Amino acid sequence: MAIAVFDCGKTNLKLCLLDGERLLWSETRPNCPINAPPYPHADAAGAEAWLIDRLAQAAQRFSITDIVPVTHGACAALVTVAGDLALPILDYEAPLSEAHAYAATRPDFAETLSPDLPLGLNLGRQIFWLQQQFPHQFAQTRWILTYPQYWAFRLTGRAVSEVTSLGCHTDLWNPVARRFSTLVTRQQWGPLFPPLAGAGETVGIISQAIAAQTGLPSTCRVRAGIHDSNASFLRHRLAADGPFSVVSTGTWIIAMGGGKATSALDPARDCLANVDALGTPVPCARFMGGREYQAVTGGQGTPDVGLARDLMAAGAMILPGFSETGGPFPGRQGEIRAGDLSADGRASLASLYLALMTDVCLDLCGSQGPIRLEGPMAGNSVLAGALATLRPAQTVALSEDASGTLLGAVMLAGVNLPPLSATTVLSLDGPWEAYRRAWRQALS
Repeated sequence: MAIAVFDCGKTNLKLCLLDGERLLWSETRPNCPINAPPYPHADAAGAEAWLIDRLAQAAQRFSITDIVPVTHGACAALVTVAGDLALPILDYEAPLSEAHAYAATRPDFAETLSPDLPLGLNLGRQIFWLQQQFPHQFAQTRWILTYPQYWAFRLTGRAVSEVTSLGCHTDLWNPVARRFSTLVTRQQWGPLFPPLAGAGETVGIISQAIAAQTGLPSTCRVRAGIHDSNASFLRHRLAADGPFSVVSTGTWIIAMGGGKATSALDPARDCLANVDALGTPVPCARFMGGREYQAVTGGQGTPDVGLARDLMAAGAMILPGFSETGGPFPGRQGEIRAGDLSADGRASLASLYLALMTDVCLDLCGSQGPIRLEGPMAGNSVLAGALATLRPAQTVALSEDASGTLLGAVMLAGVNLPPLSATTVLSLDGPWEAYRRAWRQALS
């Protein structure tokens, strides 16, 4: 018996099969947007073809009981009565016009805990823009489906909404009142959102067409699915007995302060509240850490603690930012203040930069208690060691869930897992406090 997790990330597609905590099989593929008219959009057809093909391969070896979709946020599909796309799925990094018109329409931060973000990072802005630019196609829309629920719909034919994706800096959700925001009411979008379902709720069994294409058993269940960072957060949330924080790494680095109030969040610095799988607001601060690391390093070099210490002692530093998608220092142009660097030196300095930025994000979300560092960048020894050194009052530990999402997704399929064990990160020697002061002073 196996549970399939389909992780449709901004950078990669992954299909993983698990038996409880044990990874049985996995496949991955780059996930690249299509930069073609009518606007940059997700390759939904390519992703679906790949998913069907890989499910068919997996079904030859394993008996799959459940499929759990997990995706990035700021993404939705407009679906017609026939089940087709009314318009291509807009890429959230596409520049959008109508900024002034939308600014007059969107709710206040106090209502949605969703900051005014650039590009299409507010899902409400995407929907508003599509309605303004393509009124005929928009009028064909029967359902607005957030991205995990779009995949559940494609696999089962049943449409549902779910709070972790609705509450992910969309402007569409009031997290405290646990209802749709005044934007949805004002724009008369309410009838376009299907009924709410819990992230782990069974949407249905796979359709006959999917069963025929894949060879999956006709009894295979499909869960409603979840926003990827909230999948990472879920296991920690269920095990917590006090304040804690999770740092989820990947294309984005997101600091999430479990058990903390949202009243001190600063929307001007890309702070927001996500909504967890239980419907509770979670204060967050974030930046596009994985994307920025790639921009600085070109994917070359290996971070080294010794090199990082030498660069720190020499006063070398990287200042934000290297993406146009928010972060705690919006509007800044990135700087690399260093001499010629080897590939390893650049990777080491970039890792120091990630640690300093993550430290700021933890401050912004009011982090207290133990910190769990997880995801694909958790194995970066410079990032982990520097973060542990910069936050001596908190324990920093590496989660054993290397993907940052898989085990939370498996729990949605009814698997009871014990609390995650984690490896405590040891502090590093060196003038870290002085370096942090110098870095923050350079920013001011």
